[in-house]
Formats: sequence, C-alpha cells, structure tokens
Amino acid sequence: MGQTKSAMITICGRPNVGKSTLTNALVGEKVAIVSNKPQTTRNRITAIVSRGDTQFVLLDTPGFHKPKTRLGDYMVNVVRESVADVDGVLLLVDPVASIGPQEAALIERLRQSGAPALLVINKIDTVDRTRLLEVMAVYAEVYDFAAILPISAKTGEGLDELMTEMEKFSVEGPHFFPDDMITDQPERQICAELLREKLLICLDKEIPHGTAIELTRFHEREDGVIEIEATIFCEKDSHKGIIIGKKGAMLKKIGELARQDMEQFLDAKVFLQTWVKVKENWRDSMALLRNFGFQNE
Repeated sequence: MGQTKSAMITICGRPNVGKSTLTNALVGEKVAIVSNKPQTTRNRITAIVSRGDTQFVLLDTPGFHKPKTRLGDYMVNVVRESVADVDGVLLLVDPVASIGPQEAALIERLRQSGAPALLVINKIDTVDRTRLLEVMAVYAEVYDFAAILPISAKTGEGLDELMTEMEKFSVEGPHFFPDDMITDQPERQICAELLREKLLICLDKEIPHGTAIELTRFHEREDGVIEIEATIFCEKDSHKGIIIGKKGAMLKKIGELARQDMEQFLDAKVFLQTWVKVKENWRDSMALLRNFGFQNE
C-alpha cells in the first residue's frame, strides 16, 4: 500500500462546454446532471474519483456568465470562490481556435490565483484533427498551462491521459472522503437534480430555469422500495400548465424518466409522486433561494 494522496481540482469553463459530462465520465456514474441548456449546474457539485492511492475531489463550477438575477449572482460567486484554494484547475474549452470573453476571464482568474492549470479541449470527436493544433497554439500563447489535452468526454477518448496529468496535482496526505463514496451530495439532492434534469430536457427555453425542486418525502419502506415525493416550483400559472401538460401527459413523462434514473442511482425500486406549484419570482427572493438550498456558506 503506497502513501495516500489527494487532489482538489476545479473544472471550469463556459456554459455547455461539457463540464458535467466530463465529471460523470471520470466518476463513471451520473453525479452531475447533464443537459444542453446553459445554467444547468447551480451548486458546486463535488464528485470523488479514486485512482490507485490517489483520491481526486472534483469541483464542478457553474458555467461562467453574466448574472441577470440573484440566483445568477450567487452562481458567479461560487465560480470565483472555487478557483481559489485548490490543487489544480481544469479549464475546459470547445475546439475553437479563438478565445472567447468567458475563457479570457477565466484565464485572468487563473493568473490571479496562481493555481496550476490544465487546458482540456473537449468535443474532439466533432472536429477535424488538424484544427486541434490551431486551438492548442492559440491558448498556449496566452497562458502557461501545465499541459494541453484533447479529449472527448462523450466517447471517453483522452481521459486516461487526463487522469495521469491530474495525478501530478496530487499531494501526500489523507483522503478527504471514504473511498467508496462518489459525491458529498446527499442522495435526496441528487434525486432532486435528476428530476430537474428531466425538466430541462423535456421543456422549452425559459421555463426550466424558472423551476426549483423540493423533495418533501424520501422514505425507504421495509420492502426496500424508496418513496419520493417532489414538488416542482415554477414562476407562473401558464408555466404550471405547460409542465403538467395535456391530461397530465408531460408531468407523467418527466416523472417516468426521472424515476428510471433515480432507480439506477439508488439501486432500488422507486415510487415517485410529483406536484407542481407556483411561487412567483422565487429566483429574486433570497429567502426562497435559501429555502431551495442555494445558500452561500
């Protein structure tokens, strides 16, 4: 048995660059919710990956954007704080040979924090390989990255090399979490997030961002079935109608998809009941935000 090591690593990048997909690919289970809509990740989701004697603690930051609401402000603060005090940072970017304003801001943050950083070029399965050299060159000019790695979080290509580079960030010392643990989020929170993911997938445009989930019941019966009751809060009566759908069809579809994922995650049969309630402007109310778990410690 070698000396135990650990590494706290922040994954940052613009919305939709694939941070949650990468987190899930490294962990091998669905921990962060994934959708193609920006602002999917609200809290700093922590995933834990053990490799040999090294434990990696991954902090998945919300995508970097300009805040429009108080929830937006909260999310940007989380990003600022999670680039400080870590052993390393992964800057995840699209395979595009130009640096956007969000990437430039994150690189500036890296300069200030002095944390060692890897540039991870994601989605290489979508572009011609010759283009990658241009992308690498553009980023290498502006910052001295510890390494530049092309990967595909979706297909798994390049992830072994990425883990090997991340290993270099590790420091000797005890592990932060039990070795069989994959996230510090309680099961309830992950189940709520899985339900929210289905809203993002099934509903159009703005509606899902005006939703929050509260699990009002999470109970394991003697027969091993887990009973979950969830309330979906939305901002308008018209949204409520859309979420429920014609004769309840949309809510039924969302609930069915969420239940399947919950069963896979909990490795148990789930009995899920969902309700939809209207709470106007909850995103601009600090009291309601705290109620939904978005508090700054």
